[in-house]
Amino acid sequence: MSPAKQLITPALRAAVNINSSKVSPTTLKSATAYLSSAPSGGVHTLPDLPYDYGALEPNISAETMEIHHSKHHNTYVTNLNATLEKLDSAVSAGDVSSMISLQGAMKFNGGGHLNHTLFWENLCPKSSSNFPSSGVLKDAIDARFGSVDEMKKEITAMSVGVQGSGWGWLGYNTKTGRVEAATCANQDPLQPTTGLVPLLGIDVWEHAYYVDYRNVRPNYVNAIWDIINWDKVQERLVAASSK
Repeated sequence: MSPAKQLITPALRAAVNINSSKVSPTTLKSATAYLSSAPSGGVHTLPDLPYDYGALEPNISAETMEIHHSKHHNTYVTNLNATLEKLDSAVSAGDVSSMISLQGAMKFNGGGHLNHTLFWENLCPKSSSNFPSSGVLKDAIDARFGSVDEMKKEITAMSVGVQGSGWGWLGYNTKTGRVEAATCANQDPLQPTTGLVPLLGIDVWEHAYYVDYRNVRPNYVNAIWDIINWDKVQERLVAASSK
């Protein structure tokens, strides 16, 4: 059996046989959810970008994009797969201590992979970044913020204000049917952390902007609004609101 097959099948088979007195339902549910969410074949891969590394210049340089994608994101993917292998072994063995100790690595590397995959998709060359003059996205933003400019101001302020590393977000609240601004620390993924479905994310880790903007985060966040793929943001909103 190939390593990719070994990553998922044994753990999921063993999980139902683990003595319930050894593993709390919450821990087992979390562990098996991580394993079963892996893609077909069991191994996560670095996604290709839908544009060249230099396509977002001058807002984000080719150097930054290459380092951010091929180094930082790739590291999250590599560490996520390594952690999944360890989690698979822990679940198969009923090793509760190891299952619990791996949750932090799963959250950090899994969140890093998920967040960056969304991030690349919600960027595009400046020439293609056009906020819709009408439609569900405009209506939702107007209803919550008053205008797209006010939305940008609020999310910019929140993103710039993140202490240390993290993300600024525009998300969809499935309970209220409204869009909301939010932030998350480190690589915490938006939906598991807040319940909001991610529509647009802004990476405010220094590795996302230091080459181009040094430590002046506000300049980076203001510049990124010129390269947002609003078609993708609206597509996500339509999908989230139709469920």
